[in-house]
Amino acid sequence: MIVVGGEALVDLVPGESIVDSGRPAGVGLTTLVPALGGGPYNVALAAGRLGAPTSFLSRLSGDAFGRALRERLIASGVDVSMIQPGEEPTTLAVVALDERGAASYTFYTEGTADRLFADPGPLPAEVSVLSLGTLGMVLEPGASAYETILRREAARGVLTALDPNIRADLITDPDAYRARFASWLPDVRLLKVSDDDAEWLTGGVEPATAVKGWLDAGVDAVVLTRGAQGITVHTGSGAVTAPSVPVIVADTIGAGDTVLGALLAWLHKRNVRRVTDIGLDDWRLALGFAAKAAAITVSRRGAEPPTSAEMV
Repeated sequence: MIVVGGEALVDLVPGESIVDSGRPAGVGLTTLVPALGGGPYNVALAAGRLGAPTSFLSRLSGDAFGRALRERLIASGVDVSMIQPGEEPTTLAVVALDERGAASYTFYTEGTADRLFADPGPLPAEVSVLSLGTLGMVLEPGASAYETILRREAARGVLTALDPNIRADLITDPDAYRARFASWLPDVRLLKVSDDDAEWLTGGVEPATAVKGWLDAGVDAVVLTRGAQGITVHTGSGAVTAPSVPVIVADTIGAGDTVLGALLAWLHKRNVRRVTDIGLDDWRLALGFAAKAAAITVSRRGAEPPTSAEMV
């Protein structure tokens, strides 16, 4: 079973222009449409919709947004038995889109339910994959709980995946976060980063140099997403790239999350317990599958990963 841990939140996504909608004029303003999301949440949705047995490990509010987040997980085939209930509100993220559909975020996280996640103790024996990332590894006290779980599950041989999915505005001490990130690497088997993440994490070091450092630190495979330039995996045996799939982009929300969820589903279906057990030819197939899934996601508004039927 795949366990995905981290935040679930509501993205407030730009909708129609307030002027065009007939509402009182507001210069440059649009309506905001709620969309269910959060990096780890989207990873869980992607893996579940692609047929992999997946459970979400988080703390969800009992408010209307929290109930909707839970119901969408269930509808996507994701197990919700590991979710901790909370009375605090759901985290909100206000999304801004540039002319290319690329998203930036303003977060409202103070006193929200997901950041108060607590360590539940050892995960069930049937868990073979653990994926963590984004705000779950930043906001305390939940970040320390997820870190404890990462180290404990790595020690018992679980295939651990990490997507830092950097949200710089929420990282108050970048140097401290970079040091903490480096401390996780010996316990991470699969690291997924975007090219922007790589630049921020290294202060502008060339991606090839950064990847070599992460592999030397103990990571078995680094997956680098590069937007329209495709997806590359780097391992101790070499590197291979899968091109992006041409598509009309609605927005890029959830694209990287879909890549990771699709990769985890692909690995689980083939019963891969150690990424060192597969060669570059298999990685090329895995990346191609992930690129196709991500293309479907970016072709529609919000983070809406595909189902197995859509991947045929």
